[in-house]
Amino acid sequence: MSWTRETLKARRVRYADLVPCRNAFVDTRTPGSDRKENFTIIGPGVSENPNQHIHIAEPHGFNVGGARQPEGCLNSQHSHESAEVFIVHSGHWRLIFGAEGEDGSVEVGPGDIASVPVHMFRGFEKLDAGDGFLFVLLGGDDPGRVKWAPSVFELAKEHGLVLLKGGKLVDLRAGEQVPEGAELEQAPNADEVARLVTPTAERLAQCVVRHDQLSATEGAGLNGRGVEECPVIVSRHSGDGFAPGPIVGWWPHGFQVRVLRLSEGAQTPLYHCDEPEVLLVQRGRVRVQSSAGDVILDAGDTFTSPQGWAHRLMSDAPAEVVVVRGTDTPAGPVIAP
Repeated sequence: MSWTRETLKARRVRYADLVPCRNAFVDTRTPGSDRKENFTIIGPGVSENPNQHIHIAEPHGFNVGGARQPEGCLNSQHSHESAEVFIVHSGHWRLIFGAEGEDGSVEVGPGDIASVPVHMFRGFEKLDAGDGFLFVLLGGDDPGRVKWAPSVFELAKEHGLVLLKGGKLVDLRAGEQVPEGAELEQAPNADEVARLVTPTAERLAQCVVRHDQLSATEGAGLNGRGVEECPVIVSRHSGDGFAPGPIVGWWPHGFQVRVLRLSEGAQTPLYHCDEPEVLLVQRGRVRVQSSAGDVILDAGDTFTSPQGWAHRLMSDAPAEVVVVRGTDTPAGPVIAP
């Protein structure tokens, strides 16, 4: 395909242009959870509201979403069938474990990245003043449905919300009716809850990378003067020289995550990728340069690079970009001769 600057700009989602859904899930009216905003940036996500806006529908093998919450706002306890990765863009957060939050927690801040194992309950709470934003990665083109903790169903019923089998939300207070013959989603029973076991604190610690722990991989393809590529989630050896770690996981992710750091005036070599590549700008401003023209990305913006498309990243000031590469074993960037 021949790309133009306009078609490339359609692959950019500006942070300022994100369209929130304020009633995406069955806990949307639960006190403490009623002020959150959910976003589906790439892929359908796991929203229970059929009116949730999807910015880019093109399948990537993974989903990119987001959550924006003010101080004290909770995302209720739930479990996922596929990988869920939190990338802290702004604010300080507490990740809470166990069906009722009884299995401990871990706090994360700007630049930290956590991958929560599948088949366990987790929730998250914004801790400090003002709004904070998390990028959220989900494994697969169809990441399945959320399994909520029992108390979530009880509170939702009190506030006029019910969930149908298949994941559709019905708002009784808004005058919506449960369709005739429809089956309601039921809370997990005691046996189901018992199977969703929280790993030990020691194992969970292997699933978090702090911003100040990022370390460049020597010889990475995009490294150069003022450019460092740091591994975050690498489950198996990649084609461009990344060894497993620091987050490996004992469950499939379907993608790898790196952090690219650019100093003032730095640029990567010209390259392309044969697998999906998504850029999430953590800080600074990045110029994506190609023969079709430049695309500017600011902090909080998302851009998905066309596969096989030659480009380079440039920055006039220090910048940091989270790079998501499709598959568990990506070949990585192919450097132009």
